Amino acid sequence: MAANEPNSEDGLLVVLLDRMRTQRLPRILGIKTKVDAGGALDQSDIDFLNEIFDDANNNKAIWDRHPELHDIAAQMVSLYREITARALANEGGASPA
Repeated sequence: MAANEPNSEDGLLVVLLDRMRTQRLPRILGIKTKVDAGGALDQSDIDFLNEIFDDANNNKAIWDRHPELHDIAAQMVSLYREITARALANEGGASPA
């Protein structure tokens, strides 16, 4: 296969990035807005965050093979961390670290 020919992993990356852009990112930003305003996570938020975390772990090998996407993955991990830290602080009444 020539270097410029698409392969099945390229197609998978397109699907993963499109899903992130159209489905995952809007929902995760909504959850972040909710917890930044002092709200608590409900079960559907927790399930969604767990799904994202599981998907990231399941697709880690793909992300690792594409260093050009590491910044995107790091930003998503950072959002996940910020949301969970704020949600824990909201539940416990402490400010996040």
